[in-house]
Amino acid sequence: MKSTIQNIRNIGIIAHIDAGKTTVTERILYYTGRSHKMGEVHDGEAVMDWMADEQERGITITSAVTSCLWKNCQVQIIDTPGHVDFTIEVERSLRVLDGAIGVFCAVGGVEPQSETVWRQADKYKVPKIAFVNKMDRVGADFFGTVDMLRERLGAVPLILQLPVGAEDNFSGIIDLIGMQQITWDESTLGAEFSRTEISAEYRQTADTYREQLMETLAEFDDQLMEDYLSEIPVESAKICEVIRRATIDLELVPVLCGSALRNKGIQPLLDAIVQFLPSPRDILPIQGVHPESGATVTCEPRLNGPLAALIFKVSMVEGRRLSFVRVYRGQLRAGGAVYNPGLKKKEKLARILRMHANKRERIDSAGAGSIVGVVGLKESSTGDTLCDPAEPVLLEKIEVYEPVISVAVEPKTHADQEKMVQVLDKLMAEDPTLRLRHDEDTGQAILSGMGELHLEVIISRMQREFNTQVNVGKPQVVFRETIGSVGEGSAVFDREVAGHHMFAEVRLRLSPRQRSSGNVFRPQVADDIIPQAFVPAVEEGVLESLESGTLMGYPVVDVEAVLVGGAYRESLGSELAYKVSASMATKEALAAGKPFLLDPIMKVEVFVPEAFMGDVIGELNARNGKIEAIEHHRGSQVIKATVPLARMFGYSTALRSATQGRGTFSMQFSHFDRC
Repeated sequence: MKSTIQNIRNIGIIAHIDAGKTTVTERILYYTGRSHKMGEVHDGEAVMDWMADEQERGITITSAVTSCLWKNCQVQIIDTPGHVDFTIEVERSLRVLDGAIGVFCAVGGVEPQSETVWRQADKYKVPKIAFVNKMDRVGADFFGTVDMLRERLGAVPLILQLPVGAEDNFSGIIDLIGMQQITWDESTLGAEFSRTEISAEYRQTADTYREQLMETLAEFDDQLMEDYLSEIPVESAKICEVIRRATIDLELVPVLCGSALRNKGIQPLLDAIVQFLPSPRDILPIQGVHPESGATVTCEPRLNGPLAALIFKVSMVEGRRLSFVRVYRGQLRAGGAVYNPGLKKKEKLARILRMHANKRERIDSAGAGSIVGVVGLKESSTGDTLCDPAEPVLLEKIEVYEPVISVAVEPKTHADQEKMVQVLDKLMAEDPTLRLRHDEDTGQAILSGMGELHLEVIISRMQREFNTQVNVGKPQVVFRETIGSVGEGSAVFDREVAGHHMFAEVRLRLSPRQRSSGNVFRPQVADDIIPQAFVPAVEEGVLESLESGTLMGYPVVDVEAVLVGGAYRESLGSELAYKVSASMATKEALAAGKPFLLDPIMKVEVFVPEAFMGDVIGELNARNGKIEAIEHHRGSQVIKATVPLARMFGYSTALRSATQGRGTFSMQFSHFDRC
């Protein structure tokens, strides 16, 4: 189906792990007729969780793209992972989306990873709708969750629906715009529902919240305020128009509720997506720069302009490279050529595919606003721009997180040896947070990622998808090195290289800098001691040398290197000599500066029932943790602490046994510091 840009909705479903994102997506696909059977996550049959690892673990690992039709709108959905180890999937999806649905568990409320993904959406200025899911669970608290949206996320929630009952008695919702009660027919799996008068027991509550809704909206529209103060009835269309405007301007977050697993609340959520979330035309057009002149280029979403598109994800499917592309301007055409200004290369598009999780449908072209799969790009990768060679534009790249945990991998057999690096190259093309390096000292291949689960999934995929068997060593933490005091070093390079006599002498002083402030190089020598022409070579030698420290070979951070002296001999000076000399002087100065290791420190949040507080705090203290805050949260406590990553291995098992399986935690990288 061809959609006008005005009728496209590009949305992401974001949330903490286990809030019900994939179940919500499955119901959306069923009610829009995109799939004819409801897949359940707990049965391993969800359409969007198509990877074997996802089905086995019951979690989303990779963001999946699909599209469906609702009320003449093409809704393109990306279902994102909730686990912090796969946060890059959320980051790169939000980068290309126009709107998002934050799914919140009515029992857990705003959980740690919900905050992370919400902040990511804020960073990209993505308008949001909140859906309070799992209203049928024991302990469900709709209004408590709304309060948490306000307190923890700094959002301005706008309640558009009220739940009818809660827990086992949850039977439907009250629509505050139309002032009707909606009840779903369970015999049709929720496909049919009825709108009736609001029952007497909920009438007063509904009137109160309708009043609050109108008061809030009156602040955003003068005409609505006049009508409201004059007690003139306001039409639903006008109310929806004001809500849409305030949502797109990031002023309000409409709040809906339901239970996806019990098939309640999904159709009104689809209505809200179409009514309140923006089309590509409703948001500010994306801006890029001209690769040569550096001038700002605004990419208005229109079909007849020069092409501007962004690759936000690369996937290896059956050994072939599938690139996921968001088109911002112009059209992609199958068989056509595109230009990658970052690589300064032209590439050919073999095929364009409309995606439905892991199923694909070939299409001839894709216009502005589309999110499609592309086959045929050989060198372009995540974050690269595709454009018209006649009018090039470079869009902002996608930020990539630094990996924090490593394992040593080695092939099990000689046959696996050749395959291992090739397979890891394919997986690294998919996932920019995955790194492979060869440790010069130990000869090991070191694989680094975002967490234990991340690396576990990668190893599992190597075995399952690529039939490559590897042995895995205990995860190693990626440390940093720095110095504790001022250290000086000097070195002389005086030898013959390839028939040429070379000479250079460099004297350096290294001083410690404030934590997380980075490395700095400053020359403080006169031209007659070391000519200006050789200073860049000295800087290069210093910075290269700081890439591996003298203690254990980890990168050195937070150091100021000052070039304080040296010597130069006429006609014997060379860039190579000064670079090598600077490198040797740096090593000497590092050794003299009392070097020490910096641990990666993690921000940890532990949710724990009150009865187990003492044991959990004791366990964190035993791991060198610093407790920073303890907050009360609906019958449980949230302990916020910072803990060295090296001490967090096996913590999930320890926490489960200390809390009878009821404690949960999340962690993310905070900073490097001395333990």
